[in-house]
Amino acid sequence: MFSNQKGLTNKLKGISVAVILGITLVATSPATSVFAKSEEKPKFEFGLVPDIQYCDCDASGTRFYLNSVDKLKAASQTLNQYNLGFTVQTGDLIDKNIFSFSSILPIYNMIEGPKYHVLGNHDFPVTTEKVVDILNMPNQYYDFKYKSWRFVVLDTNDLSLYANPEGSEKYKQAEEMYNSLKESGAVNAQTWNGGVSNEQLTWLRGVLDKAAQTNEKVVVIAHMPVYPENNHNVWNDDAVIKELEAAGNVVAYFNGHNHAGNYGVKNGIHYVNLKGMVETADTTSYSIVEVYLNCRSL
Repeated sequence: MFSNQKGLTNKLKGISVAVILGITLVATSPATSVFAKSEEKPKFEFGLVPDIQYCDCDASGTRFYLNSVDKLKAASQTLNQYNLGFTVQTGDLIDKNIFSFSSILPIYNMIEGPKYHVLGNHDFPVTTEKVVDILNMPNQYYDFKYKSWRFVVLDTNDLSLYANPEGSEKYKQAEEMYNSLKESGAVNAQTWNGGVSNEQLTWLRGVLDKAAQTNEKVVVIAHMPVYPENNHNVWNDDAVIKELEAAGNVVAYFNGHNHAGNYGVKNGIHYVNLKGMVETADTTSYSIVEVYLNCRSL
């Protein structure tokens, strides 16, 4: 069991691990989660759907690509039973083929209410600009406000060897960052990871500073983790963490990418790595996050 002071609760549906932010975990099972909490109702709730990774492909290892269709349909039915403020899919909506978007997007759009997208490393059969257009995103990274909270969506593929045209400036920066990590023996020196550009870090700093000035708490949502240390982490994870900690108002960081899931807390920020929906034939992964204002830190 664990508890903390940050005022968020994450109900994980259909998997055996639950992460609780703001209350104490009592028990959990594959079908239900039971929590000890006050009688206070959440101020709002939002949904998270990680690593759908649909493809009209045969299963490979533990990844059952076709099964994501029925899993997402079932998830949408459950999510629609709640009065969600919005839902975010945390990247890897598809596995590899551009025509997969036209098959899986209508199913994701069955979820009622506002919906947002995060770019994942499998979402790039075409350039970043094209994927942003297909998903009707405002930008590859962006932020939005809900109630008195600020939500920040990062693009952890910004500097990568798959999202940028070979020979482009960002491709060259990605090569340099990757080669440096590889030479140092870093565990996250993997070609399926990416980095966050200085331009995006500067933008992030500005968003967090502005949120602090208006007393907004911040939740960051990205595809790749930055903490704890893992071979799936963003290449320049330390630089991202530095910005998050400097702001003083970041409550949590949610991500996918590492389908096994993970969790850590560092200097007051909770890092929640959701399990991948595409994993296994008959279990799923999606979340309803409840936000409370009954904690002293809020």
